[in-house]
Amino acid sequence: MSWFHDLVNTLLQWIEGLGYFGILIGLAIEVIPSEIVLGYAGYLVYQGEITYLGAVLFGTLGAIVQQWILYGIGRGAGRPFFEKYGKFIKIKPKHLDLADQWFKRYGDGIVFTARFVPVMRQVISIPAGIAKMPFWRFTMLTGLASIPWVLLFVYLGRTLGENWEDIGAKAAPYVQPAILIAIAVLIVYVLYTVLKRKGKSI
Repeated sequence: MSWFHDLVNTLLQWIEGLGYFGILIGLAIEVIPSEIVLGYAGYLVYQGEITYLGAVLFGTLGAIVQQWILYGIGRGAGRPFFEKYGKFIKIKPKHLDLADQWFKRYGDGIVFTARFVPVMRQVISIPAGIAKMPFWRFTMLTGLASIPWVLLFVYLGRTLGENWEDIGAKAAPYVQPAILIAIAVLIVYVLYTVLKRKGKSI
């Protein structure tokens, strides 16, 4: 897929040219995976073109803006929009079903815990928007959940330096345990929610 490689290189050059705002926009629209954008941001830190703190700040803002977009579409257009166009951003009806079930069953706190679960970290914003979850609570939970991901990949990109493109292999030992911990936290949250609901019904 040489065309994809060329596209990635073009977008990364564009991000480099825009600096911090390139990171923000690159994450907000996510034409290429966020870990590549953040890894490249780390490489720019390594080169001394931007600061680590700035990369983390704008990376977190970009991650939040991306979720604002999904939240806003969910709130304004509802589920039919994603059923029709979701395939273009790799969101399937089964993902929507699961996210909707989680949100309705466990409340808006799931917006934080689901961020650490692959696929669900994107899709959970949609039912939050449809349910008109308070915007600032949505933003706070999304931001708090985005920070660890941004910190990790910017750090790895900076550490790898010229070899930043190997970030996928380098990140695996960190990401896999993080996912397991996140799933454990998710289970604890779900149990807490269920027990709390049962306590109220007694």
